[in-house]
Amino acid sequence: MKTHNSEKYRPIFHFSPKKNWMNDPNGLVYFKGEYHLFFQHNPNDSIWGPMHWGHAVSKDMIEWEELDIALYPDEHGTIFSGSVVIDWNNTSGFFPKEPGMVAIFTQNLHDADHTTPIQTQSLAFSHDRGRTWTKYEKNPVLKHPTKVDFRDPKVFWHYESEKWIMVLATGQTVSIYSSPNLIDWRFESEFGEDIGCHDGVWECPDLFELPVENSEEKKWVMFVSIGDNRQFDSGSRTQYFIGSFDGSNFKVDENNNEVLWLDFGKDNYAGVTFSDIPKEDGRRIYIGWMSNWRYANEVPTVGWRGQMTLPRVLTLRKIGDKLRVIQKPVKELDNYFTKQIVIHDEIISSGIQKKIDINQSSVEIVLNVNNLGAKQFGLVLHHTENQSTTITIDLLTNLLSLDRTNSGEVSFSENFLNNQVMKIHDTTKLNLRIIVDSSSVEIFVNEGAHALTSLIYPDKACEKISIFSLGGDIQLSNSYISFPNSIRRNFGY
Repeated sequence: MKTHNSEKYRPIFHFSPKKNWMNDPNGLVYFKGEYHLFFQHNPNDSIWGPMHWGHAVSKDMIEWEELDIALYPDEHGTIFSGSVVIDWNNTSGFFPKEPGMVAIFTQNLHDADHTTPIQTQSLAFSHDRGRTWTKYEKNPVLKHPTKVDFRDPKVFWHYESEKWIMVLATGQTVSIYSSPNLIDWRFESEFGEDIGCHDGVWECPDLFELPVENSEEKKWVMFVSIGDNRQFDSGSRTQYFIGSFDGSNFKVDENNNEVLWLDFGKDNYAGVTFSDIPKEDGRRIYIGWMSNWRYANEVPTVGWRGQMTLPRVLTLRKIGDKLRVIQKPVKELDNYFTKQIVIHDEIISSGIQKKIDINQSSVEIVLNVNNLGAKQFGLVLHHTENQSTTITIDLLTNLLSLDRTNSGEVSFSENFLNNQVMKIHDTTKLNLRIIVDSSSVEIFVNEGAHALTSLIYPDKACEKISIFSLGGDIQLSNSYISFPNSIRRNFGY
């Protein structure tokens, strides 16, 4: 049996398909002890093509088992993005004996001249924990007479108004619908005009409530992904809004011109959160597609394309006088790493590099940095003798940048060479958590206050690291480096 990481660039801790193409995560849901990940999938090629729903399950969101394809195209079109919910109270009438799973998804059908797509919303249901699906005989359940972009339904049960809510991407806005039974839908409101970023088509919305750290307060948050626009270097990315929701309307608290970005790397798109996480758990958990439409079809993997971000727990935190979304990898990841190197109260002098041998297929680096007058410090991930990725923090401008121009295979896209930069609120004392896998780097700053997600394609994940300081000294305290442990080296491939 082939080990999961025996193929070049194949990730160890991030879900990737056994073969062929994958993009958006769909239908994230927890049911009967399993986390379900459905995903946009072309089973016939490793580039985007006729969309199906792939399917994988997990007990801990790190170790995934890929199952048979869940949903195939039919006379209503290919299977675009959507969501899955558990119909606990049989509102749909599909589950007279016990609760089951309902998928709500977009079907994309081209008209006779193959120019203008028709996008409608359809249902399917499963009585056997998602292993087999029956499509609703009266599909589609929702269509629009004029909107061309009418897709990516995210559905949840709104307890206060006792109805199902659907948020749907509709061009440059998000339309909100409600239903008593998942079948009959009524338009409630539309959100998005004159607010946020409109550089590209709006896609893959999500609407959910988050707790504010260290308080009893909760706020509603809406995620909206922005499609690629060749006029801009950024490619596809995800913004968010913080506000309130009354069962009909979503209203933003701060209606200003500031756009809130979820991730400042180039490779976190179309992410959504899990439905039906048990109340005793209480977490809001997110997974994104780790790629960018600017080069997704060209990344240099062979036989497969696409991987997901690590699952992340979301909360809100007051940073300065503003609320911001916080992202932290799920605690389940800790079971797969063992602390190997500890650094405590060590000074890195200006112009001196601290080098540490790694030689691992993946590594977790946690640095707690106290600035003793440095103007700049950073970390070089030496993949091989000639390949490296550099993370630099400018302490005068409070900017973190990731440079992957020398990280390995980069020739497939000029856009891949662009530096990735994010503003950090406070650099007096910095907490950095960096997780390096076979073909990715995920950076979390100050306990998840800032995130940067980036693909890389080196010959090896990491042979060694170098920590450096310029223009002054830094102090490392309570820092450590963890290596993958031996819990599992075979991912069922």
